[in-house]
Amino acid sequence: MAIEVNGKTIETTESGYLVDANQWDEDIAKVIADGEGIELTDKHWDVIRYLRDEYLNNNQNQPMERQLLKDIGKVWGAKPTSKDVYKLFPLAPTKQGTKIAGLPEVHRKGGY
Repeated sequence: MAIEVNGKTIETTESGYLVDANQWDEDIAKVIADGEGIELTDKHWDVIRYLRDEYLNNNQNQPMERQLLKDIGKVWGAKPTSKDVYKLFPLAPTKQGTKIAGLPEVHRKGGY
């Protein structure tokens, strides 16, 4: 599969995740989010940037939901609930957020 962004063809897996995370940019994130029915807000971008930072700068870490809530709470100044982040990413913040962040698909079960 592939998506078209700014005249470039970006290869994706059958599930819609980028084949090459290095091709990611914010325009690609917007196209993926649009395909997921999500309009990106500042809070979405906080989560996306957090997920990318964890993966790219922390030994390809893909945090579980509990860790995401704890760390994003530091950014937002108050710890969010699971409900708060599921409002942003209804199909699971650590999975749908990862997809929009251009990172490899998470294959673990659960999320907490």
